[in-house]
Amino acid sequence: MSILVSCLGFPRIGPHRELKKALEDFWSGQTTANALLHQAKALRADAWVRQHDAGITVIPSNDFSLYDHVLDTSVLVGAVPEVYLLPRGPVALDTYFAMARGTHGRSGCDLRALEMTKWFDTNYHYMVPEFLSDQDFELCTTKPVDEFREALALGIKTRPVLLGPVTFLRLGKSVGEKFDTLRLLPALLPVYVEVLKQLAAEGADWVQIDEPCLVQDLSDQAKDALRTTYQTLAAAVPGVKLMLTTYFGGLGDNLETALTLPVAGLHLDLVRAPEQLKDVLRKAPGGLVLSLGVIDGRNIWRSNLPAKLNTIEPVLTWWKPEQLMLGPSCSLLHCPIDLDLETDLDPDLKSWLAFAAQKLDELAILGRALNEGRAVVTDALAASADAAERRRTSPKIHNRAVKGRLEAVTPDMTRRASPFQVRRAAQRQHLALPLYPTTTIGSFPQTKQVRDARSAHAKGALDDAAYEAFLRQETEACVKWQEDVGLDVLVHGEFERNDMVQYFGEQLSGFAFTKHAWVQSYGSRYVRPPIIYGDVSRPQAMTVKWTKYAQSLTAKPMKGMLTGPVTILQWSFVRDDEERDTVCSQIALALRDEVADLEAAGINIIQVDEPAIREGLPLRKKDWDFYLAWAVKAFRLASSGVGDATQIHTHMCYAEFNDIIEAIGALDADVISIETARSKMELLEAFAQYRYPNEIGPGVYDIHSPRCPTVDEIVALLKRAAECVPADQIWVNPDCGLKTRKWEEVRPALANMVEAARHLRNARVLV
Repeated sequence: MSILVSCLGFPRIGPHRELKKALEDFWSGQTTANALLHQAKALRADAWVRQHDAGITVIPSNDFSLYDHVLDTSVLVGAVPEVYLLPRGPVALDTYFAMARGTHGRSGCDLRALEMTKWFDTNYHYMVPEFLSDQDFELCTTKPVDEFREALALGIKTRPVLLGPVTFLRLGKSVGEKFDTLRLLPALLPVYVEVLKQLAAEGADWVQIDEPCLVQDLSDQAKDALRTTYQTLAAAVPGVKLMLTTYFGGLGDNLETALTLPVAGLHLDLVRAPEQLKDVLRKAPGGLVLSLGVIDGRNIWRSNLPAKLNTIEPVLTWWKPEQLMLGPSCSLLHCPIDLDLETDLDPDLKSWLAFAAQKLDELAILGRALNEGRAVVTDALAASADAAERRRTSPKIHNRAVKGRLEAVTPDMTRRASPFQVRRAAQRQHLALPLYPTTTIGSFPQTKQVRDARSAHAKGALDDAAYEAFLRQETEACVKWQEDVGLDVLVHGEFERNDMVQYFGEQLSGFAFTKHAWVQSYGSRYVRPPIIYGDVSRPQAMTVKWTKYAQSLTAKPMKGMLTGPVTILQWSFVRDDEERDTVCSQIALALRDEVADLEAAGINIIQVDEPAIREGLPLRKKDWDFYLAWAVKAFRLASSGVGDATQIHTHMCYAEFNDIIEAIGALDADVISIETARSKMELLEAFAQYRYPNEIGPGVYDIHSPRCPTVDEIVALLKRAAECVPADQIWVNPDCGLKTRKWEEVRPALANMVEAARHLRNARVLV
């Protein structure tokens, strides 16, 4: 037998976050571009060697990125807005990072960053390509070829990865006039042809082209675009075999289209959509190489390898071994790198897990079992089956009290006592806020001093009393500064919190945490998702102490800050032995208790953040209603147990809201804040068309860019907002939390924001 074992992509960040340090040192001017590029090259080499040594026979290249692979594609094909690049030709590193982060004050430049949004239904963010109606394309980097050569120099022949042309165009946005971006395909395809020819000249025999759009609802025009694309590429570069890669779901009604494309191979996500295998085997042309994505690339649970083999082995009666590959369901970008780094995890839990490195081992074991027989990996298969059985029967994952409470939930528990207009009157009387009230999203800068104190406390070098005194000092200074600058609704700054999900998960039952299991969210921003392994409950109050302390320092309203149930679910590695809606409802009940305790402590504004609610939307419209029903129910279950005078806020960011605007309305939050600065209030149009009835804070300060918005910019944005929704519904706030920014950036930006709100109040702008 000769079944190949492949990987679709490996994490970029390094086992100890080496890329983060290299990037941030370069951005701060501490190191040179050469130092950054040297570290990037070392990380690529380490990933290739690791995969080779694990027994992976088809290893990817060009899956590495300094910031984002979609941004890399924009730069590759010359889709660089003129504001970033005047001369044509190769794109400089400064231009690349200007597109990613914006600039302020460097050589007189003051540039915004590209918009950023979620990569399909993941928590990874990509930079949204921008296209003009007369957009032209040209090959502007040699990155795919350069990295193929790098691997060859190490003795490793890789399969280069390219983001597919159709998916790339669909991910982008038109600038200026509105048009279907797929109409740019004829101009784009010659660049892809040129890249493939260059790779062929270097000796590449396979190229992986990712078209995850094939698991979405596609128009006839999109299907035609796919046919045109692959007919063009196959005819122009016949010496290169194309592996058409789909993931995050099943092909469904796009199966016929995919099977008629002139490609050499097709990758299937058999974790998200195992049911599609039967139809593919029945309908696929005989010469097609099938890549079976059997190991979960999105989650961290160890596979039951004998059960996997029971699924794969029957395929051999249909398909020749030499026309089969095994792989993960998608790129391992979404997994932490190495479980072996976790030395403090509960031994039982650790035995149930597999990170990226361990998933490579699982793939290699499956490959050996299929190619050489199960007997050669008997011990590995037995250990896998044993771990699966011990997890299934473990008392650590089941809590009868949690299950009983969930069964007792009634419809009244998911509804506020009064409609919004009644609540609004009670809240306005109680809070007495001005027109255009100003606030922030929650967190303030997590400075080096804050991080060092947290680290010292965790290591035992700073005792509890000293750490608490430090946190009180930081909170007091933050509250005083907010008062001095003139914000209307304050927050406590969240200096005691490590992460907006981790902080809560650490105080909930059924959660576990790691020390080194980082995954990339965007750029140099990495997160360590909690692991939800069992039933969830709240043993004690989580936020009341610090919120109540902050309120004691001011007469202004203090906003309690919670992360919502859907976001906690989405930004965690969730157990796969329970339905997601059930887990979400368990989290919602825990948060309901916290909301009640905050209200009882005198906190009358409580924000329940749900930035991930759009992210969780299924990729197929037929599945939307079910998801949105349980997501909305979970939010309302968490937030509806308060009185009319208590104001419930929520926050969402970096998402397209048009598709879910009715569900957002159904959340019935008194105030919603959203990200709109990068789009210049474009995202607010959905709320205007829907006639969103509640109050809204369209973000006026892009916190993911180091630049400071001027008063005039913010005034212009708010005037634009007042054209979309009534001014007396508008709040003034940044796009997102300020945790990742520096105080020297935050202070002037928020001062300008407050001044802009005052200007509009004085002008009585009531469009």
